[in-house]
Amino acid sequence: MSKILTSHVGSLPRTQDVVDFIFARENGTDYAQAEFDACMTAAVSETVRKQVAAGVDIVSDGETSKISYATYVKDRYTGFDGDSPRNAPADLKQFPTFLKRLADDGGSPQYARPMCVGEVKSKGQGELEKDIANLKAGMAEHGVEQGFMNAASPGVISLFLQNDYYPTRDAYLAALADAMQTEYETIVASGLDLQLDCPDLALSRHMLFNDLSDAEFIKIAASHVEALNHALKNIPADKVRIHICWGNYEGPHTCDIPMSKMFDTLMSARADYVLFETSNPRHGHEWTTFRDRKADIPDSKILIPGVVDTTTNFVEHPELVAQRLERFVNIVGADRVIAGSDCGFGTFAGFGSVDPDIAYAKLQAMAEGAALAS
Repeated sequence: MSKILTSHVGSLPRTQDVVDFIFARENGTDYAQAEFDACMTAAVSETVRKQVAAGVDIVSDGETSKISYATYVKDRYTGFDGDSPRNAPADLKQFPTFLKRLADDGGSPQYARPMCVGEVKSKGQGELEKDIANLKAGMAEHGVEQGFMNAASPGVISLFLQNDYYPTRDAYLAALADAMQTEYETIVASGLDLQLDCPDLALSRHMLFNDLSDAEFIKIAASHVEALNHALKNIPADKVRIHICWGNYEGPHTCDIPMSKMFDTLMSARADYVLFETSNPRHGHEWTTFRDRKADIPDSKILIPGVVDTTTNFVEHPELVAQRLERFVNIVGADRVIAGSDCGFGTFAGFGSVDPDIAYAKLQAMAEGAALAS
């Protein structure tokens, strides 16, 4: 059997000095740019080292310099200002006492979500080029051959930074796709793989489109993939990863749209690597969708199931990780399965439910489980 490689969704816990610099920038307080840059370079190197030590084969920069996986675009593109409305997921609204407990305990990250109020245009790729240089330097220092860098999809940007400028949702998506295309191509041109974060393909069903039927939402999701595929038109699919999720939070998840309904949409993306949740107890059973739809999985697709959860501090037993992986190995073969995480461990700077040391312990358990399954 082929060795099963290991990776993860992308974001990892940030150190306090990194968080302090990010929020100084976020809040417009004084900081020295040279010190900011030096901090990010050192932090990315250490993040790569920790991934290697845990047994991760395909590493990222941990999204170290970003305030969050989606809203970082407000700092790199024009057209964003003010604030977007907050939409609590529908499952949390079903359980108001739990929602109140989350709010009272600081269970929601606080960060700016401006509206789109003008034309979306790139401010240049300077910040991205720094991120790329930091990751490649860390990979060279710690002997890593393959790395990936996250980027927001047009759909997830439209979810968190809502439109108040373009005449229609489709026009906004098209503008975002055109704006983000250079970012995507810059990442791939550097030699890194590109990962598109697309929780809009599942999370937004119960967060923004509660009033629609599932069938109507699927049409919305298809338009998101169409915009994304347009932005990826010049990039080989074997350099692209896509991540779908239902929200990286501990909660009931009783309103999640099932994978069976999103399967065709997910498979239609111009991305050969597909990352999805299987450790979340609400979706752990959905490996059967891939089994039952095996004939509809293109031969080029590599499956990266999440075999460790990112919302609890349980460290999964390697035997459990191996069992989760073996389900997918039996469907597409070991050469088309990579071990991954359900979501990121540091989706928002300074906020995460998993202790940083435990996050890396989970990645180590993932690597040990992948070795067992191999």
